[in-house]
Amino acid sequence: MRKTAPVTARDRILHAALRLIGEQGVGAVTNRAVARAAGVSLGSLTYHFPNQSDLLREALTRFVDAEIGRITARAERLRAAGLTPAQAADEVEKAVLEFAHGPEQIANLELHLHAARDPGIRDASTRSVEAYDRLAAAVLAALDIPDPDRHAPAVVALLYGLAVRRLATGDTTAAGTAEAFRTLLRGALAP
Repeated sequence: MRKTAPVTARDRILHAALRLIGEQGVGAVTNRAVARAAGVSLGSLTYHFPNQSDLLREALTRFVDAEIGRITARAERLRAAGLTPAQAADEVEKAVLEFAHGPEQIANLELHLHAARDPGIRDASTRSVEAYDRLAAAVLAALDIPDPDRHAPAVVALLYGLAVRRLATGDTTAAGTAEAFRTLLRGALAP
């Protein structure tokens, strides 16, 4: 039986910040609001995160690390299954549907937008995009797509764009994701 690590005040603060960003936007991340949502004292919050940039950077990094872990595990299962590119596209749509809801997903996009205004979290945002690029390249390589590193940013941009579209329209189905991915793969496979 594997023991799980206890949830620390730092963990609660990061989770609360991410939730607030997803529910109300980056502007909602005040020390008082985060401390209240995390159930910690204001002093505890400022002890762990002396400034907003540190808090936002770590919230983004932690979310992305967890997301990449989930997606990587799924990609490994797909690679072992030996799927065709068309089948993989259907699996991508299913994965998007599983991961595409909740304030954390909105927070991820909010933090990337905020990085354009705040150089203090730009490194975390860049690291996040690069990690998704590496993951997309690994999936493309597993599908025997030529030059996967060159095509990976297009896959990531497609999935981010579709995420924004779902949020803007209220779509909860991820419909069209598989077809968009198949279209992109056909272009990557074209001579």
